[in-house]
Amino acid sequence: MSEIVLPAVATSRQRWMRRYGLPAFGAGVIVLWIVLAVFAPWITPYDPNFVDVAARLQPPSWAHWMGTDTLGRDVLTRVVFGARISLSVGFAVVLIGAAFGTLLGAVAAYVAGWAEEGLMRLTDLVFCFPPIILAMAIAAALGIGTVNTCIAMLVVWWPKFARLARSLVLTQRNLEYVEAAQSIGFGPAHILLRQIIPNAVGPLVVLVTLDLGNAILVFAGLSFLGLGTVPPTAEWGAMVGEGRQLVQQWWVATFAGLAILTVVMGFNFIGDGLRDWLDPHARNR
Repeated sequence: MSEIVLPAVATSRQRWMRRYGLPAFGAGVIVLWIVLAVFAPWITPYDPNFVDVAARLQPPSWAHWMGTDTLGRDVLTRVVFGARISLSVGFAVVLIGAAFGTLLGAVAAYVAGWAEEGLMRLTDLVFCFPPIILAMAIAAALGIGTVNTCIAMLVVWWPKFARLARSLVLTQRNLEYVEAAQSIGFGPAHILLRQIIPNAVGPLVVLVTLDLGNAILVFAGLSFLGLGTVPPTAEWGAMVGEGRQLVQQWWVATFAGLAILTVVMGFNFIGDGLRDWLDPHARNR
C-alpha cells in the first residue's frame, strides 16, 4: 500500500510545485515586504532622513548593512522605509484605477450606444501615448509630489481596465443567466453589479495583480526622473537616481534597484499563478 500511495503523493506535490511554486514564492516575497513596511520603525535603529556627513558613502559593514549614501544616511533604513511609499502608491493607483475603469467600461458596454462609443474613443486617445510619457507630462504640469504623481498615473491607468471590462461585459450580457435575471424583473444596475461583474471578475483580478508591479515600476521611474516624491523622502526610484553616477559606491543604487526587482517579480509570479488557477483548461492539465 505504501509503495503505491507514496509515489502518488510525491507526484501530486511535484505537480503542485511545478504549477504554483513560483506564485507561492512571489506571495512570500510580497508578504515579507509588507511586513517590513508596516514594522519599519521597529526594524532599523536609524532615522531614514538623519544626515551624518562624517559617515557618508561608507560601504556595507556591521554598522550599516547596506552602506550609507552621499549624506551619510543608512541605505538599509531608507530601503525599508521606501517600501511604505512604493507599495502604498502601487496599491492605491491600481485599485482606484481598476475600480473606476471597470465600472465605467461595464456601464458603457451594458448601456451601449453613444456612451460606449464615447468611452472607446476616449480610451483610444489615452492609448495613443506611452503611459510613462503621458504620466511624466501630467506630473510635470501638476508639480513634484506623491499625490500629484498618483493623479498623473491614475489618468493613464484606468483605460486598460475599462477596455477589458467592456469586452467581458459584452461577452456576458447575452448569456442565459442575464436573460433569466431580466425576465425575473431585476433592474440594469442589479444585473450589472450583482450578476455580470462577479462572473467576469477573474481576468480583472489577474490584471490587477500583474499591474501592481508595473505601477510600482512606473512610480519608481518618475521618482528617478525627479517627478515623484519630494526629497528627502525615502523612495526606491529616487534612491536609484541618487546613486546612478556613483560607480564606485555601487551600494547606493543597487539595493534599491534590487528591492524594485523583487517586488515586481513577486507580483508577476502571483499574477501568473492566479491566471493559471482561474483558467479551468490550465488547471486541469
